[in-house]
Amino acid sequence: MRAEVRGKTSSVSVHNNSTILNRADNSSVYGALKGCLGSLDGGCIEKLLVHCGSALESHDVTLAQQVMWVLNNVASLVGDPNQRLTSWFLRALVSRASRVCPSPSPTSMSFNGSSIRVETRLMSVTDLARYVDVIPWHRFGFCAANIAIYKAIERYQKVHILDFSISHCMQWPTLIDALSKRPQGPPSLRITVPSFRPQVPPLLNIPTQQIGLCLTKFANSKNIPFQFNLFPYNHNNNNIIISLFDPSILNLQHDEALVINCQHWLRYVSDDEKDDFINATKRLNPRITVVVDEDFDLTDSSLASRITTSFNYFWIPFDALETFLSKDSTQRLEYEADVGQRIENIIGFEGKQRVERLESCVKVSERMRNGGYLNQPFCDEAADEVKALLAEQASGWGMKREEDALVLTWKGHNAVFVTAWVSSDDEIVVA
Repeated sequence: MRAEVRGKTSSVSVHNNSTILNRADNSSVYGALKGCLGSLDGGCIEKLLVHCGSALESHDVTLAQQVMWVLNNVASLVGDPNQRLTSWFLRALVSRASRVCPSPSPTSMSFNGSSIRVETRLMSVTDLARYVDVIPWHRFGFCAANIAIYKAIERYQKVHILDFSISHCMQWPTLIDALSKRPQGPPSLRITVPSFRPQVPPLLNIPTQQIGLCLTKFANSKNIPFQFNLFPYNHNNNNIIISLFDPSILNLQHDEALVINCQHWLRYVSDDEKDDFINATKRLNPRITVVVDEDFDLTDSSLASRITTSFNYFWIPFDALETFLSKDSTQRLEYEADVGQRIENIIGFEGKQRVERLESCVKVSERMRNGGYLNQPFCDEAADEVKALLAEQASGWGMKREEDALVLTWKGHNAVFVTAWVSSDDEIVVA
């Protein structure tokens, strides 16, 4: 996806704004602006962000400051999607400058968005439900994954789900309800979650154990025997991570169908541990493994590449929210702030401090195959249910099939993928 095709421009004059051009007198900045007549569109903003990132990488404080001045005249937290997105990228670049540039730093100046105080937002369960419903980022994965899981376990009377997810088990009430109506009767169900969860949005104001109690109460109301368990998970030690995928520690039983669910989780496993993580899950011989994540790639070490990829990708939620929420909507501002915190981490930090290590669907699928998994395509019935879900959303959302996956799209651009995998030659029709 290229920013130039968005069809929207930010309402900041370039060729008539002498103040901006005087401040941006560096030839590199002028080159970035050349051809952007009238207003700065997404393509011009992207070029400026890349110039700023390159300047910071080379410790060129003067150039970084000049580009920031131009970006500052575009950025607005209550403007159009490009302006709002620019505010968060500017904040991320200022944050990076504060750590990597020698004094005097560009952060000594006042930039729009750079002084925003972003506080950790703890949600109630009701708030979380509202958060999940804003755009189908999570519900798409829930729907497709639950269909795959339901079909995979239909012959089993005992089911164990090992759930790696950042969405606090919001996926499971729908599946529990479906299992309660199963023609042959519901199975007994165990859900096991790791004790560690990345400290990323959405965050809840209740402990994980309380979530388990809520799920237990709901499952009991549906007459489903249910257990909720935590297992220890040390994300800072790969050897501990792998050793904890032990059938005895997980209390796996030979007569239960094991399901491994990874919803927006692999991005928080470090690059050098992803293959070990996948191999460890494969050794558990799950009935099905489902992987859901965002379909863009942050593996390039170049900051300029990360800026380009992230700017073109994160435009999607900013543009989608524009279609139905007012510019000063509190819900919209909070959701965008959550995305903005991700942008700051991706652009502002390096090494272990950069917690997001997203890979594209193609790369994740390659890892799964190298780990011995076999892909299970989704059939028409599954696709139809996902399309029905998206029909309730804004008209820009859609779904397409790719070789290994179902993919959520916004105006034709890939957003989130879901894939299903098995660890043996047993065929499962995921429908």
